[in-house]
Amino acid sequence: MSLSLAEYAALDATGIADLVRAKQVTPKELAATAMAGIEKINGGLNAVVETYPDRIDGLDEKSLGDGPFRGVPFLMKDVFGHEGGRKIEFGSRLCEGMMAASDSYYCMLVKAAGLNIIGRSAAPEYSLTGTTETALYGSTSTPWKKGYSAGGSSGGSAAAVASGIVAMAHGSDIGGSIRIPASWCGGVGLKPSRGRISFGPALDENGFGLSMNFVQVRTVRDAAAMLDCLAKPQTGDPFVIPKPEQPYAVVAQQKAPRLRIGWTVKPLLGIAVDPEIVAAVKATAKALEAAGHDVFEHDPEFDGVASVKRFTDMWFFGFDARMEGYAAKTGRKVGPETLEPVTLAVYEHAKRLKAADFFAAVAEVNSARRKLGKFYETADIWLSPMIAKVSEPWGNYNLGRTDVTMEDMVEKIYRVPCQYSVPHNIMGTPAISLPLAQHSSGLPIGVQLAGRPATEHLLLQLATVLEQAMPWSGRVPGMHVGR
Repeated sequence: MSLSLAEYAALDATGIADLVRAKQVTPKELAATAMAGIEKINGGLNAVVETYPDRIDGLDEKSLGDGPFRGVPFLMKDVFGHEGGRKIEFGSRLCEGMMAASDSYYCMLVKAAGLNIIGRSAAPEYSLTGTTETALYGSTSTPWKKGYSAGGSSGGSAAAVASGIVAMAHGSDIGGSIRIPASWCGGVGLKPSRGRISFGPALDENGFGLSMNFVQVRTVRDAAAMLDCLAKPQTGDPFVIPKPEQPYAVVAQQKAPRLRIGWTVKPLLGIAVDPEIVAAVKATAKALEAAGHDVFEHDPEFDGVASVKRFTDMWFFGFDARMEGYAAKTGRKVGPETLEPVTLAVYEHAKRLKAADFFAAVAEVNSARRKLGKFYETADIWLSPMIAKVSEPWGNYNLGRTDVTMEDMVEKIYRVPCQYSVPHNIMGTPAISLPLAQHSSGLPIGVQLAGRPATEHLLLQLATVLEQAMPWSGRVPGMHVGR
């Protein structure tokens, strides 16, 4: 059978793959349906920046992997998930037209899972901001409200998933870049533990251990099943971390042990939380208590603003060399014609950094990690808002003016979207954003659960319970391929 756009968009990736296995629909038919969805709504969303005709009309189904998601359409974020022979532009005019030389391990694992990579999703320039707005490709909207941010840096992927264009897409997260767009687009966004998914072979941990690759999805079972596909250590990985004996897809359906769940709405970067988001966190706490867990208010120790100002010296150390390397590759010059004001400010800052600045920042990160880790001395799970506010209009977090400073980066770009996400990048701990409530404005509210290192299985078990207790599947945004 062929699926209508509404039927296709109502299914998660697992459901679509089930139809392929049952031979009720073919991968080529699915690719055509996804392309129809792109043609229908991407003009308003701006979530997809390139499609691959050879993977749509010209798809050779024999080229697909035999994994559990065989034939399911997939989008690769315009960043480090790169596929050899395809463009990787990092959302930047400096890298416009640049081609990746080879597949990353992530891309190899995505292909092995059977996914059909049909194109690229939008991302902010070098994934520096919590919103997807670029000089190269324009601004990406949350499907819930035209002209409002889809978040970043995986905003294109999150918007494409929430709008039904695809059921699964690439996401990556160095300070919240999977979870922020999941929250503002109404999806499920899991950031796995440090080292869970390989960044090889070109990179080691990426972002000095702060970054992680995964996916944007709409259901917990898709997140669990895809974690099984991607959590496979590769040759030369810097370290390997433990995982459950059974597959995540199985463990996610099992009952979690009785857990100590500490909830907080304390501002970590000085940004007061919207009262409706506070209410969503408290409602989640009640649902988890009703499920048999010990739930209590518990605030972390974190001097957020001072720490993040210091962290930027670690995050951006060497960024100037990276930009100059791209410039040499593309034959362009670093400057205001090729880099956006925010990126140019980071480039200039990076050029001024000394080794002593980097090591002082590393020491600050270590100190913050130790203090934040104390949260888990008395709690197993950290429950919080995902973001202090729901999505806001374009222009709030990309700072298109020419006089951007590093202080602006912290004050205007990071404080709101990253307030509750960045601690888990610092610790390397797993965290998941779930769309557990809807704001009176009609925009989705994400609530975050986080755990100790290597406890993705616990987060998935709790998320499965919440997906049933506080369901979100019935909410459909205004910009949706099924409408």
